[in-house]
Amino acid sequence: MKLMAVMIAALTLISTTWAQGQHTQTGRKSEPMQTINDITTVAPALEKYAQGPLADLWKRPGLTPRDRSIVTIAALIGRNQTIEMPYYFNLALDNGVKPREISEIITHLAFYAGWANAMSAIAVAKGVFADRKIGTDQLPPASPARLPLKDGEAKRAAAVEQQFGNVAPGITRCANNSRKP
Repeated sequence: MKLMAVMIAALTLISTTWAQGQHTQTGRKSEPMQTINDITTVAPALEKYAQGPLADLWKRPGLTPRDRSIVTIAALIGRNQTIEMPYYFNLALDNGVKPREISEIITHLAFYAGWANAMSAIAVAKGVFADRKIGTDQLPPASPARLPLKDGEAKRAAAVEQQFGNVAPGITRCANNSRKP
C-alpha cells in the first residue's frame, strides 16, 4: 500500500512537471503575462479592465492587500490557474505574505482543492522562490509524527474515563473493556 502511494505521488509530480513544461504546437513554452504591455499587445480592451475595475478592486478598504493576496493565490491554486500564479505569488510576497505562509496555503489546499492543483502550484512557487533566493530555512517544517493509532486510542479512552468516569449507574465493564448494561 505504501509503495502504491509513493508511485501515485511520483506519477502526479512527473505529470505536473511535464504539463508545466509542455510546448505548444509552435514549439514555444506558454509564459505568464507579466506586464500591462504584454496584455496590450494582445487584448487592448482587457488592459483597460486591468487598469480600471481590477485595479480598483485591490484598493477597496474591506481587506488589506496582504489578505487579498492570500485569497487570490488560494483561488488560483483551487482553479489550477498556473499562468497567473507567478505574478500573484510575487505580489503576495511584496504585500507581506511570508514564504512559509504560501507553503502552508499550498499544503492546506492539497486536501481541499486537489493534490494535482497543489503540485502545479509547487512547480510555480519553486521558480518564484528560486528567483527571490528563498531557501528551505524560510519554509515551515513537516508536521511532527503522529501517534500510532493504538497509543492515541489509549490516551483518548483514558481522557474520556477521567472526564466522565462511570456515567450510567448499572453499567459495568466487560472483559474487552466495552461497557455493558
